[in-house]
Amino acid sequence: MTNEAQHRSSALNTGSWPATSALMVLLVFVLTVVAAQSGLAQTFTVLHNFTGAGDGSAPYAGLSMDRAGNLYGTTSAGNSSVFRMSHSGSSWILTSLYTFKGGSDGAVPYSRVIIGPDGSLYGTTTVGGTGCSPDGCGTVYRLRPPASACKTAICPWTKTVLYRFTGFGDGANPSVGDLLLDQAGDLYGTTTAGGADGQGVVFKLTPSGGGWTESVLWSFTGGSDGSDPQSGVIFDDAGNLYGTTYIAGKGGEGTVYQLSPSGSGWTENTLYSFTGGNDGSNPIGGVAMDAQGNLYGTTVFGGSSGGGTAYELTPSNGTWTFTLLQGFTGYEGPYDTPTLDAEGDVLGTSSFTGGNGQVFKLTPSNGGWTYNVLHNFTGNDGYVPVGNVILDSNGILYGTTVAGGADGKGVVFEITP
Repeated sequence: MTNEAQHRSSALNTGSWPATSALMVLLVFVLTVVAAQSGLAQTFTVLHNFTGAGDGSAPYAGLSMDRAGNLYGTTSAGNSSVFRMSHSGSSWILTSLYTFKGGSDGAVPYSRVIIGPDGSLYGTTTVGGTGCSPDGCGTVYRLRPPASACKTAICPWTKTVLYRFTGFGDGANPSVGDLLLDQAGDLYGTTTAGGADGQGVVFKLTPSGGGWTESVLWSFTGGSDGSDPQSGVIFDDAGNLYGTTYIAGKGGEGTVYQLSPSGSGWTENTLYSFTGGNDGSNPIGGVAMDAQGNLYGTTVFGGSSGGGTAYELTPSNGTWTFTLLQGFTGYEGPYDTPTLDAEGDVLGTSSFTGGNGQVFKLTPSNGGWTYNVLHNFTGNDGYVPVGNVILDSNGILYGTTVAGGADGKGVVFEITP
């Protein structure tokens, strides 16, 4: 379904059905890691240990939080599902909202769910749907909460497949990237494959006549514009979209790009091409934007120590300046988009740094950046954090690990400052 770069065999292939097999290989590798390091003085708590039964396993993506403080996430294996975690006194209770059936229903949700203004959840599955035989090209779905107040322990949510990718010009196999919902109710996202040149697309879904109409905003060519976009896209105030590609570009190691509306179409501008040197290579996560319009992101490979990087791109007179914030150690580094807090700190996870993975914070300091470890995972408290972290109004961090914990199936955790 898609042409893979040679070096990609060492990473988790999130662009097609073999990702499931690759994930299992990764977990076997991870479970052999026993090194542990202590983090800074933080209060770390495991909120849920996944069992692989009714709650699923391998939560690949991070979490989303609604205004009531409930957490929502997905599991990619072991009855892959969408779940909610709610406070019950001083504890948290996990409820499975929907279990994917495979086939036309979709399967393997690697991405987070986003929350709409009416409380509906939107997300993607990497496979399932129709086309791309035998596994399917992936889907976009919506989960709606019950129309009336819930009076029982479990209330059914209504799941609708909004779009099934065909694997041709419309794209195929959305990966880890979040969907983006605009004020008009349109959805934006990416696929790792498909499109005019088979290199992935940026798409838009528009509600139309009781259904949804897909339009391709950009089909990647595999040249200087990049190929294989794993992450989603974000808007700036001018209506431009920003994202990353995993491979290709002038340096061959991925890009950061901008899409600008132009007449009836969109114009692509490559802001940066990674070289695989100290700047890093192969961004899986997307970019976050601060109030000044600076972009922040990560790469999973490359850098001075080979474990990926965190970087900043600063706009100036029509060009963008690359600044390295941190080079990570380990087999692989950060997989997801970093989170920015109100103080200008950059927070995220790094999958194998410290042996079993860690949660980090980068703080601006005297014209540079200070690297702080908020938690080093030991295995029993989780292995391999690949999703992003989110912050609540009290500064508490929440996230997931794809493996480890009491049953080795992954955890949901919190870190209290």
